[in-house]
This record gives sequence, structure tokens and C-alpha cells, in this order.
Amino acid sequence: MQLDSINVLDRAHYLTLWSRFGPYERARLDRLVYRRRLLFEYWAHAACLVPTSMLPWWRRAMLDYRVRHTGWSDWLRRNARTLRQVRDAIARNGPMANADFEGRRAGGGAGWWNWKPVQHALHYLWMSGALAIHSRRHFHKRFDLLERAMPAAAAADAVTSDEFRRWHVERALHAMGAATLTDVAGYLTFPRFGPGGRRPALAAMRASGLVTEIEVEGSRVPWLALARDLPALARAARRPAPSQGTTLLSPFDSLLWYRDRVARLFGFDYRIQVYTPGPKRLHGYYTLPILHDGHLIGRVDAKAHRAEGRLEARGVHFEPWFAAGRTPPTERAAVDREAALAGLADALGSLATFVGASEVTIDRVTPGRLRPPLARALRGT
Repeated sequence: MQLDSINVLDRAHYLTLWSRFGPYERARLDRLVYRRRLLFEYWAHAACLVPTSMLPWWRRAMLDYRVRHTGWSDWLRRNARTLRQVRDAIARNGPMANADFEGRRAGGGAGWWNWKPVQHALHYLWMSGALAIHSRRHFHKRFDLLERAMPAAAAADAVTSDEFRRWHVERALHAMGAATLTDVAGYLTFPRFGPGGRRPALAAMRASGLVTEIEVEGSRVPWLALARDLPALARAARRPAPSQGTTLLSPFDSLLWYRDRVARLFGFDYRIQVYTPGPKRLHGYYTLPILHDGHLIGRVDAKAHRAEGRLEARGVHFEPWFAAGRTPPTERAAVDREAALAGLADALGSLATFVGASEVTIDRVTPGRLRPPLARALRGT
């Protein structure tokens, strides 16, 4: 699950779980991560929560980071002392955040901590496995020694580089069900294996029967799947609808990580526009795709007004095919528009509950003729 600091609604990892399970107690997730250590923070696609059971594989990425990322070479040579002092300070003092180094004298020498080198040192020590993220306060990371934060897990031996690459491919394929080679590269984007970096692993997995090629109608490139996932794919193909229910997806949901795949499978062009200047945004600042019965039917630009206890849907933009009542790009049967609007109203009500809002307001709806039935559905929740 990807982490992100934007808090216009809630943090990305909290929203991702809400979209699957509905409202829940955030503190329970925090306890699983920072007390029970069933998940830990590392760079998988971006900063993510990953299962601690997978640490032997990510340990390989951590060890390889020390030699693969040569862009650090000059910095490490110039800042070896800072790196050592940061690690020693954490070893001596316990969990520390970036801000804890402000105003501290560097151990063993004169002068004040230089903020930027310390920040880089913390990041490098985390990525290379010397440190782990112990906890967060107000979403600010607090670092501790890996062996102290996760003693049992840290004792696990790292897998080999070949084992890691095969596992990396296996994780991506299992998550996506079926994928092209480009899809696999676009899912877990760290580490960057480079052109052809996954091909030896895939060749070995195909030779052993773990991975098989499947035919996808209309595709000019090969699609791959894990042999063990073929029965599940066959069952999915027999369903009248890909899935059932309506939810809103976090912009950082893993379903959306590789945008080209989303466009191919759903006919849905999605871009995160939080860093786009306001006048150039097409659909708003923090837009949540609407997933209904396995189709992406539109998006909601949402904002939580916490002081007012209000969830504002600043913009609801439906896909043209949905608004016109046409068959979806997936070429399955047309979507029941009334049921979809009712589902969206329920999802907005659930999201309001989750972010602590007692009221949902809707501003602009595109096309405008769908605003009245959506408002009626919302009043009926």
C-alpha cells in the first residue's frame, strides 16, 4: 500500500484500506505496522507498507542498494562522517526524526547539524537497510536501527539476487492476474532493473512452468500469468460482471500505479493532478476514480472540511460512455446508471463517515443532467 503525505481527505494508505473494507479504526492499522510489525515501510513502487514476511526479499534490495545506486558515490565520499554520526546518534538515543537533529551538535565534533545532509543520510541508511522507520508522529518518520525496530525479522537471511528477481516478477503477476512485460515493469518499479532486467527471471519461470503465456483478444503483445492463477482467471471470465459494488479509489491505489495499463483495460485516462497548476487541471486537485461493478465510470474531486464536519464533492465527472448510457470500453453489457448513482451516493456517505463528516455536499457534476439524480440518491442514503 502506497504512502503519501497529502491529507486533503486522509493519508493514501488509510484511504486504500477504506476503499476495500469501508470505515475502520485507523489506530488498528497503525498498531499492526508500528507495534506488532506485521507490515513495515519500504520503497516498493514508491514509499509503501509491505508485509514483514517479505523482508528476506526486500533485504536483498537493501543490500543491493549499497552498490547499485552509484549516484550516491560522490555524496557518500563527501559525507561519510555525517552518515556515521547520524547512525551513531540513533544507536545512542533511540528513535529519531529529521527534526530531532536540528540544533544538535554533531557527536564527536564541533558545529551544528546541516539539515540537508542529515536528511539524505537518513534516507540512504533507510534504503540500504541500516535503519527502519520505527513510527510516525504527525506523519513525520522516526528512524531506529533495523535490528532494534524489527529484531526477529532483521535476523532473516537475504535471498539471492536471482531469487529476488523471480520473486519480484511473481509478486507483480499475482497482483495483476495477467500482464504484459511492460505491465510487470510498471507495477513494482523499485528496484529499477534496467532494460531486459526481468527477462532472465521470466525465462527461467516459463521454463519451469511457473509462468505461462496466455492469449488476450486484440492484443499484439504476449500476456503472461502465473500457472497457479489460471483457475482464478477462468472463474473471473465466467462472471456476468467483473466485480460487484461501488467504491472510490485513492489516487495512489496500486490499481492505478501503471496508468497505461489502466487505459488499456478500462478505457480510463487517469492522471494525478495535485502538482498541476490549478488552471490546467482537467478534473480537480485530488480526484478519486469511481469503481462500480468492475468499471471505472468517472471521478470525484473531494475535500474534507474537518472544522465544519463536511465532505465536499467539488466536482463529479462521469465518463462520456457512462453518461450517454453506452456500452463500457470493456465491451460488457451496459451499466445500470441508476444503480451506479446509488452506489456512488453510498460510497460518498461511507467516505464521509470515515473522515468524520456528517454532511456531504455536491458542487459541479459533469454532465449537469446527472446532478439531480445523484443528489436524490444522496438524500436517500
